[in-house]
Amino acid sequence: MTRARLILDFLARGQSQRYGPRPSQRADLYVPSGPGPHPVIVLIHGGSWQKRYGKIFTRGLAGDLWRRGFAVWNIEYRRVGSGGGWPNTFADAAAAIDHLATLEDPRLNLDRVTLLGHSAGGHLALWAAGRPNLPDGAPGALDGPPRVHPRRVISQAGVADLAGAYRRWHGGIVRDLMGGSPEEVPERYAAGDPIRLLPLEMPVLIVHGVRDETVSIELSRSYAEAARAVGGEVELVEIDGEVGHRTHLDPSSAAWAAVIARLDDPTAPVPAAARAAAGHL
Repeated sequence: MTRARLILDFLARGQSQRYGPRPSQRADLYVPSGPGPHPVIVLIHGGSWQKRYGKIFTRGLAGDLWRRGFAVWNIEYRRVGSGGGWPNTFADAAAAIDHLATLEDPRLNLDRVTLLGHSAGGHLALWAAGRPNLPDGAPGALDGPPRVHPRRVISQAGVADLAGAYRRWHGGIVRDLMGGSPEEVPERYAAGDPIRLLPLEMPVLIVHGVRDETVSIELSRSYAEAARAVGGEVELVEIDGEVGHRTHLDPSSAAWAAVIARLDDPTAPVPAAARAAAGHL
C-alpha cells in the first residue's frame, strides 16, 4: 500500500467522539483493522496549553501508532483562551481518559493502556498517571476505583516540573494555566504539578532533547530525580544533537524511535538512531 493510500485509510477510519458538551471535549479514535483487542495509546497534544494548538498536531504520531497495531485515542481538551486553564484543562484530560471505559468496544484492550503526551501534553500525561495521589476535591480526583488503569506513561519533552517551569519562565504560560504562582495558589500546584504526585503506580519513560530550547531538559531531570528518590520506576532518555522541541512530533525522528522501541519491547535498549542527532521539524 502506498503512503498516500495508507494516510487516506487512516483518516477514513477515525471516529470522532464527544466526552462532554463543550466544543473542545472531543477525541478521535483510530482502531487498526482486525478483531483485536488492540493495546491503546491515549495521545495528548501539547502547545503551551493554548487554544491555537489542537489534536491535529499529534495526528502524524497517531497514524504511525495505528500502522503499528495500536488503537489511538487522540484527545482534545479546553485550553487557555477557550475556557481552559485551572481547573478545566485538568478535568477534561481526566474525563477524556475515563470516557474510554464507556465505549465498551471489544476491539480495545483496556488492560494495555499507555498515556503518551508531548510538551504540555507530557505534563498532562504525567499528571493523569498520578491521579490516584490527588487530594480529595481536586479536578480529576478519583472517587472510587479508576475507570481506566494505564500500565505506563510516556512524556516527550514534557513540562514535568510545573513549579520549576514557573521559575524558569518567570510565570509565563504556567501562570496562564494555573492562575497564579506556587506561592499564591499552592493548593493548585499540589494538585496540578506532576512532580508533587509521586510516586506513580506505573513505569515512566521520559524522552527529551538535551538542547531543547522550548522546554528545558532540566525539568525532566528534576522529575526523574524526584521519582527515583521515592522509589519510582523511571527511565530518562536524553537525545543528543540538535533536537528541536517539535522533532518529537516527527514519526521519522530519533526521538520517536526511542519511544517506539519501548512500545514494541519495554526491555529493549535505546536504538542507536535515538542517540544520533536529529534535525528540527
